[in-house]
Amino acid sequence: MNSYAGHVTNQISEKAMNSPLNQVDMTVRKGLDFNLREHMSRHWFGGDPFKTRIFDALSLTFPVGERYFISSVRMFRDQITDPELQARVTDFIQQEAQHGLVHDEMNEVMREQGMPLDQMVEFVKARTAEELRKSPKYNIAMTAGFEHLTAMMANAFYDYKSTMAEANPHVRALFAWHAIEEMEHRDVAFDVMKDIAKVSYPLRAYALVKGTTVIFGFTLYRANKLLAADGFTRRERIKLIGEGLPWLFGKKGVLSVMSKPYLDWFKRDFHPSQHPVIAQYPVWLKVMQETGDPIKAGEALWEAAAF
Repeated sequence: MNSYAGHVTNQISEKAMNSPLNQVDMTVRKGLDFNLREHMSRHWFGGDPFKTRIFDALSLTFPVGERYFISSVRMFRDQITDPELQARVTDFIQQEAQHGLVHDEMNEVMREQGMPLDQMVEFVKARTAEELRKSPKYNIAMTAGFEHLTAMMANAFYDYKSTMAEANPHVRALFAWHAIEEMEHRDVAFDVMKDIAKVSYPLRAYALVKGTTVIFGFTLYRANKLLAADGFTRRERIKLIGEGLPWLFGKKGVLSVMSKPYLDWFKRDFHPSQHPVIAQYPVWLKVMQETGDPIKAGEALWEAAAF
């Protein structure tokens, strides 16, 4: 562990680190610079094309996706009378807007490296526009489902140090910051869905199932397209994806820890606050407050993870 991360982790007691923290306050953080243009290589995940393009495929959809989430929540904003929920919705919107801006920058670096993002981004825009023509209840349910998925993925990617060990520290810090804020606002869309939209249980259940299909199906599809743009032949892509999928979806894969929290969604009395936030949250927050440096905070979060 590097000296600063170790110092901060030691300041936070082992008891505090091991005590589940289920609810945290939202903070809107603006103007964060991850210095991607200087540090983000073409295959920034340890030279592994599959792992790199999986995260790149997620990033290319985030700006449009975050704006979709904002639109879905705004459909109910004028119906919210609780000042606390109103304030949380405001912070949610601002956090999601910042996520879109930072991932726009990451996507621009990919474009500069020759990745054909425009057609894929336009497709996502068309799909979200089509979705927004459906009922507000449907859209808030989809948004809550996607937020549940991204919160679980945030935990999955940073629960263990080994998962992101080979990632470039600057990109790793970007996704760490995104993960932290997913923890902070994971229940906002859910509360709007439950308390304001009063979405039925069948629609809530359907939204997560459909959202799962969309996020993983399209991510793999786009990753394949990016690998093709890298110059890999169809045979080479099949080999790369075949070797990479167990890392992601295998019995002991990165996302295997999502199985129980995923199924919890289908309990009628489920609420996101029933799940603990990522264990290293206090470490990231302390470093960020002390330094204002998201790279140092990201490294501290990663260093403090279990092996």
